[in-house]
Amino acid sequence: MAILSDQDIIKYLDEGKIIIEPLEDPARQIQPSSVDLRIGNEFKGFRIIRKPCIDPLDKSDLESYMESFHLDKGEAFIIHPGEFALATTYEAVKLPDNLVARVEGRSSMGRLGITMHVTAGYIDPGFEGKITLEISNIGKMPVALYTGQRVCQIVFETMTSPSLRPYGHPERDSKYMGQDKPVTSKIKQDYEIRDRKQTKLL
Repeated sequence: MAILSDQDIIKYLDEGKIIIEPLEDPARQIQPSSVDLRIGNEFKGFRIIRKPCIDPLDKSDLESYMESFHLDKGEAFIIHPGEFALATTYEAVKLPDNLVARVEGRSSMGRLGITMHVTAGYIDPGFEGKITLEISNIGKMPVALYTGQRVCQIVFETMTSPSLRPYGHPERDSKYMGQDKPVTSKIKQDYEIRDRKQTKLL
C-alpha cells in the first residue's frame, strides 16, 4: 500500500476517482499527503441516563441515550474535559473500490487535548457520505468547536487490488453508507447481536 501525495490527490479529484464535496479551498485544504476536513454543524452527546451500562442486548433504543445539537452560524459547541460527542465532517467523501482512507486529528487540535476519533478512523473502499467524528476532550480545559473549522485530515492509501465487495455492496451490511449527520451506534444490527438467539456465543 502507498499513501497518495498532494499531486496524486489533485489528480484523483480532477478525474473524479475521489470526491470531496464541498472542497471550497483546495489550495489551503490539500496538504502534502492529506486533505484537511472541517467540522459540520450537528453534534450528538450522551444524556445522563440512570442505567448501569450500555448493553447492546438491551431492548432500549440506543438513540434515546443521546441528544442532538444543531449549531447556528457563529455558535460554538463546547466540549468539556472527559466528555465525548459525535459530529460529522462538513464535507462528504466518496471513495473508489481500490482506495482506503484514514482520518487523523490535526496537531493543532491534539495540542488542546481534543481527539477526533476513538477507534473508527478507518474508511473502507466504496464508502460514500460524511465521516463521523468521535470527539473526546482528554485535556484539562473546555474547548470551543465552530462549524467550518478544520479539525481533522484524511489520508488516502492505494490497495494491492480493488475490493471484491466494497462498502455499500449488496452482500455487505454497510450500516453507515450515505450518512449525512452524526449517527448513533448501530451495534444492534451486528449479526452476532441481531442473531443472538441462534448463537451460543452470547
